[in-house]
Amino acid sequence: MKAGLFDHIGRANVSLATLFDERLDFYSAADEAGFWCMHLAEHHASPVNMAPSPGLFLAALARQTSNMRLGPLCYLMTLYSPLRMMEEISMLDHLSHGRLEVGVGRGVSPFELGFHNVDHTKSRDMFIDAWNCVRAGLNAETLNYSGPYYTYKDVPVELRPLQKPWPAFWYGSSNTTGAAWAGEHGLHFTANGPTAFAKTNIDAYRVALAKRGGVEQPKAEFKGGAAIGALRNIVIADTDAEARRIAEPAAKSHLAQLNHLRSTRGSQEFANRLNVPRAASLDGMIEEGTYIIGTPDTVIQTLRRQADELGTNYVLAYMMFGDMSLSDAMRSLRLFKTEVMPVISEW
Repeated sequence: MKAGLFDHIGRANVSLATLFDERLDFYSAADEAGFWCMHLAEHHASPVNMAPSPGLFLAALARQTSNMRLGPLCYLMTLYSPLRMMEEISMLDHLSHGRLEVGVGRGVSPFELGFHNVDHTKSRDMFIDAWNCVRAGLNAETLNYSGPYYTYKDVPVELRPLQKPWPAFWYGSSNTTGAAWAGEHGLHFTANGPTAFAKTNIDAYRVALAKRGGVEQPKAEFKGGAAIGALRNIVIADTDAEARRIAEPAAKSHLAQLNHLRSTRGSQEFANRLNVPRAASLDGMIEEGTYIIGTPDTVIQTLRRQADELGTNYVLAYMMFGDMSLSDAMRSLRLFKTEVMPVISEW
């Protein structure tokens, strides 16, 4: 099993400049620790994400790291022109010397899409059109494309990715429709939410991927060639009690950030669209499997149970979230490196 990292870069009790500096320090340490990839979310007009342009942050991180792969998880393709998306992907792939992993999606929040004047009821069709357009032009000399939302004619393509034909694509989904689409198109896949919930989506992905015959760009690092991951908030300390002391306030502030638009502009439509069930307390999140908190042994045992149940070969560890301090996150990272990573890498 490989270990990567995930982040929203939510608001914290520090200045924005300090927030970015601390994250760059944290992920530089993660690069040295041997984590496989850093995945960064994209959200807008919400305290859960103070880096709504993931490519911009990843460009900075690319110049401070050497080995760890980097990628948005995901680019909200409904909010970009496909031409601009192609150019940004190509730039980042070169800036990172071929370490880019491209997560794509349509956007989970109807409010966030609405702020950009995008109708979320049309977002899946828009996403698919954008996806087809990007794929048509990413490694072409000239972009020619005509679809229901995007049309280009004889546009010179001056930038192409370093990786050929392009960086691997990823999809993160909280529903079986998206999971099946990812499998049908041969993308690598990540799930979130409670273990039983995540399993339903991973199973849908596996069925569709098997029918396709495998991922488009297999990765030898992952058994079977396809990376199949689960996102988990992880806090490690010398004792279970100390890990809980760190996790409790961080989880509370992070949960408030995740629920901010739901609570301030909530509607049943919004609740239906955000279809990932979420416990309201740390105890509930531990029980459902989305938070893994404790000593290295506790974390290893929980990861083993979940990997067996889900059939995953990748964990996206969310290790700095909410108002967690850099020092606490760094200590957790070091324990993951020295105690957890050597064990799970043998699975």
